[in-house]
Amino acid sequence: MKPSKNKLQLLSYAKPFILESVLGPLLKLAEATLDLIVPLIIAAMIDRGVGAPDRVYLIKQSLLLVAAAAVGLLLSVTAQFFCAKAAVGFAASLRSAVFRHIQGFTYTGLDWAGIPTLITRLTSDMNRLQNGVNLSLRLLLRSPFIVAGSVVLAFYIDIRSGWIITVAVAILAAVTLAIILGVAPVYKRVQEKLDGVTETTGENLEGARVIRALTLEEREKRTFRSRNDILNRTQRFAGRISALLNPLTIVIINLGIVALIRNGVISVEAGTLTAGEVVALYNYMAQILIELVKFANLVVQLSGAIACGGRIKDVLEMSSEPQSATHKTQNAKRIWQDDSETVVRFDHAALKYCGAGDNALSDIDFSVKRGQTVGIIGGTGSGKTSLVNMIAGFYPATEGRVCVAGRDVGDYSPAELLSHIGIVPQKAALFSGTIRSNLAWSNENASEAGMLAALKIAQADNIPGEEGLDKKIEQGGRNLSGGQRQRLTIARAVVRMPDILILDDSASALDYATDAALRRAIAGLPGNMTVFIVSQRAASVMNADVIITLDDGRIVGMGTHDELLETCEVYKETISVQQS
Repeated sequence: MKPSKNKLQLLSYAKPFILESVLGPLLKLAEATLDLIVPLIIAAMIDRGVGAPDRVYLIKQSLLLVAAAAVGLLLSVTAQFFCAKAAVGFAASLRSAVFRHIQGFTYTGLDWAGIPTLITRLTSDMNRLQNGVNLSLRLLLRSPFIVAGSVVLAFYIDIRSGWIITVAVAILAAVTLAIILGVAPVYKRVQEKLDGVTETTGENLEGARVIRALTLEEREKRTFRSRNDILNRTQRFAGRISALLNPLTIVIINLGIVALIRNGVISVEAGTLTAGEVVALYNYMAQILIELVKFANLVVQLSGAIACGGRIKDVLEMSSEPQSATHKTQNAKRIWQDDSETVVRFDHAALKYCGAGDNALSDIDFSVKRGQTVGIIGGTGSGKTSLVNMIAGFYPATEGRVCVAGRDVGDYSPAELLSHIGIVPQKAALFSGTIRSNLAWSNENASEAGMLAALKIAQADNIPGEEGLDKKIEQGGRNLSGGQRQRLTIARAVVRMPDILILDDSASALDYATDAALRRAIAGLPGNMTVFIVSQRAASVMNADVIITLDDGRIVGMGTHDELLETCEVYKETISVQQS
């Protein structure tokens, strides 16, 4: 994975919501204008309605206050609606874009980014960014507008009082800026620590049975507790810094209020200010206090949201390395009807995970003809799964190249290449729904007869029972046994009748008789299907046309069963161990 050349701007995903993004803040400014007018109305009520006194004027001004409150409430609710709609819509568009981008990652890309990190960025980071956008639309203009308006109106009422408020605001701004600069990088560390907790949680949930079988619960609890404590300490450190904002703000503002009232008392006695004007100045100072507290919290929240936005942007700027910059548009049917007999060709290919470390596969060089069955065998970690994943373009060759039907796999679009390949992964993965819907993942146009035939080939025709293809499948196939899940995933690959069928250790949960029946059924399929069988069992591959033996990422033997018994010590040892 590497940064793409075009820097993606997250705000471009807010374009469909420009109207809401403009109307929300404008309505907030209209509401803020009413808030600035209210202290002047109260000042007039005190000086004229109470001091005079003028009861009729007092009633009129009271009704005016009620009307201003009603209009302000309407403006506020409407503004909140537009701001929320813009923020939620922006996050939904961005989340969809990130998810689509992740779907385009090769296996190298997924390895590089890490599944727990991607989950955190699609959930926690995205929610924080959404809340940051919502708060920004509501307060980013409103709070400074009220602060600036209050200062201007304070100068309008009394210049000396205006300077007192200005000094208080300047001190507050300096304190807020210092705290923000201190807390912003801490929030980024918080999200990074959250990745670790998410990773541990995912591993423990996915491997709960293994952990329990090995009685390692206490060790995993300690691991989780350790990572959670690190996250907790980091969050508390960020919280302590953020917590300084409110008390410091209140202290500074209250000192300003004391200075303001002292000046007001002196000015009233001197006759340069009225009691109503002093109350108005106090209200403006109170409004500044409220808005600066809001704005300070907004900036803290915004710092966290910006850090999360940067992490999301990093994902969008990751590009899968292998595929060519342009995919040539060609007729897929014509390509696969090419007269060439060579369907798959590895030309001294090598693979290095994430572009770092030692090669997982080195100098892989062989070709496969149309209609051949190829067995791939080797010890754990020898590179069997990585090899067949390179055929499907999931892993790019870091050296040499891999060709399918005469073209480098990087010259195909993923849809074009995979439309001719059926893959049964090492881990059987089923989706919640029915048997029919799971088989339709491979071929949505498959007929019921085609699905039943695929189930028969996969030795899974006894699974549907009385419910037939509409039998319910729980998430992950948890209502099925391991062997049933494997057979259904094989049927899912077979139902599309691909040109290349890859069985990646997909019969490990099957008994020998069912495994043999499965291989006979696949061998009896019409057409020239090329089949790759990855297995730890020698019995599963010994009848293949070609058997490739891997050891430590290299081909150490290639030929038929009888030939390898004569020439390959690794294969001979495997047979000996399994037959003993």
